[in-house]
Amino acid sequence: MADKNLFVDKVKITVKSGDGGDGMNSFKSYKGKPACGPDGGDGGDGGNVYIQADSNVNDLLAFRFVSKYFAGDGERGGSNKCFGKGGDDVVIKVPQGTVVRDLETGAVIADMFADGEKKLIAEGGRGGKGNVRFTTSRRHAPNFAQKGEKTEPHVIVLELKVIADVGIIGFPNVGKSTLLSKISAAKPKIANYHFTTLSPNLGVVKYYDDSFVAADIPGLIEGAADGAGLGHDFLKHIERTRMLVHVVDVSGSEGRDPVEDFKKINSELKEYSKKLAALPQIIALNKCDVYGAEENIKIFKSKFGRKYKIYTITAVSGDGAEQLIKGVYEKLKTLPPVQRVESDESFTYRKSGNLGFEIYMDGDVYVIVGTLVDMLCRNVTLNDPDSMAYFQKILREKGVISQLVKMGIKENDTISIGEVEFEYIP
Repeated sequence: MADKNLFVDKVKITVKSGDGGDGMNSFKSYKGKPACGPDGGDGGDGGNVYIQADSNVNDLLAFRFVSKYFAGDGERGGSNKCFGKGGDDVVIKVPQGTVVRDLETGAVIADMFADGEKKLIAEGGRGGKGNVRFTTSRRHAPNFAQKGEKTEPHVIVLELKVIADVGIIGFPNVGKSTLLSKISAAKPKIANYHFTTLSPNLGVVKYYDDSFVAADIPGLIEGAADGAGLGHDFLKHIERTRMLVHVVDVSGSEGRDPVEDFKKINSELKEYSKKLAALPQIIALNKCDVYGAEENIKIFKSKFGRKYKIYTITAVSGDGAEQLIKGVYEKLKTLPPVQRVESDESFTYRKSGNLGFEIYMDGDVYVIVGTLVDMLCRNVTLNDPDSMAYFQKILREKGVISQLVKMGIKENDTISIGEVEFEYIP
């Protein structure tokens, strides 16, 4: 029997965007004229991490061998106001239908639904500013530069959920794969033993000028919703389907009762998900050419014929397949299209998530730089009392004041934040 692990539909991987490069602290110098002025350039931004759906990728097996995806770091800024090179991006290609979740929170980051769809997962850190960026009308020779923003690794879960209009379900060895091979161009592995199908097989079914996608789901057994057999691994693959074709071995050739088989599979669907159990079903009674099937067909139709549309087929020969395709197509016309898994479209790992700061001495002036300063410069209005109150509150809460005290700041010493200088008053 084939190894079920050859098909991988759920993995955990670690992603990390690139760190921003540090800004350069340097000064122009000419022969005989050292330190003619600041000329340190900014560091490069770190690379981003993207997820992209690719129809040429069939499963997540490759992620078993490579589980860490780190974007490139930005390079340090150069002298002569040269910017550092940005870090290389990383694009992670996954199969269509892959749902991306944050491991820690379980939040759905993205549903990679359409071929070529691309989603930013982790944003690279911004490069630090070089010392030339800190010159002001009063500060002509800043002797410091800003460090680049650091980023953190994150663990995400990739889970493949097959995108198909129709899910073909039933017990093992009832003829699901054979049926798919007859109604589409799919060539699934077919053999006369249980669990021949170890991964969902997709096939495009043509109906005149139209078509729909059908998925042969590996056989379910009693207890599948609780993890028995292979069914638990693949029940999730019919969560997207618009309807189900329930294949039943009506011949009873394996010593099972067709009526009980049908009830057991539906019980497993309900146990796993009420949404799955509520999907419209069409029943395909298979192996109708086997001796003894005729009587079972009568019994089955008497019990379920009023509630379900029932078709009799012989998958091996293809008898009844055309009528089944027509019935499925007519039912699909009444149903809504395949739906995406709802996700938080705005979810992106944004740099380190921390508002950092650094304090430098420029002569007797305490200069504060960093992402905290960038945020304050954007949000604070200096001539507004409420805005200034917020400004002072943030400095206290983020530990800026306590750090200044540790550095020995005294009353009336000068503090510089961005373009603003003010005196320290305890």
